Amino acid sequence: MHNMIFVNLPVADVARSRAFFTELGYSVNEQFSDERAVSLQLGDNIVAMLLERDYFGSFHPAQTADAASTKECIICLDADSRDSVDDLFDRAIAAGASAGDTEDHGFMYGRSYNDLDGHAWQIMWMDPATVAAGAEQTAAQA
Repeated sequence: MHNMIFVNLPVADVARSRAFFTELGYSVNEQFSDERAVSLQLGDNIVAMLLERDYFGSFHPAQTADAASTKECIICLDADSRDSVDDLFDRAIAAGASAGDTEDHGFMYGRSYNDLDGHAWQIMWMDPATVAAGAEQTAAQA
């Protein structure tokens, strides 16, 4: 049904957020970035638009939440392996993020951090064999 996702997040300092996320290895689409916004490429079809708070607020009349005190969402992204989860988490903490929780269910592993503005990011990995078995079980039950 959908081909892409664009997550829009308010940030206090666009340049600081740009530096933080590029430190984590994400690229920036300069075509859609300026002093008020940075277009962060999270994957082939996943984009986070980090928008200066006042600019973000101009898109909707509701009060903009402060992610440091109110969780508006948790952004969950997959990783290729448990080691990839740990690597990205460690880079985020080194770049100034604060640690969230860790979940280890054996077949599923995730760690979360709060970015410089308090937005919650969860990086997770699921064992491909378990995912495939789950898909087969779901198909058999249908």
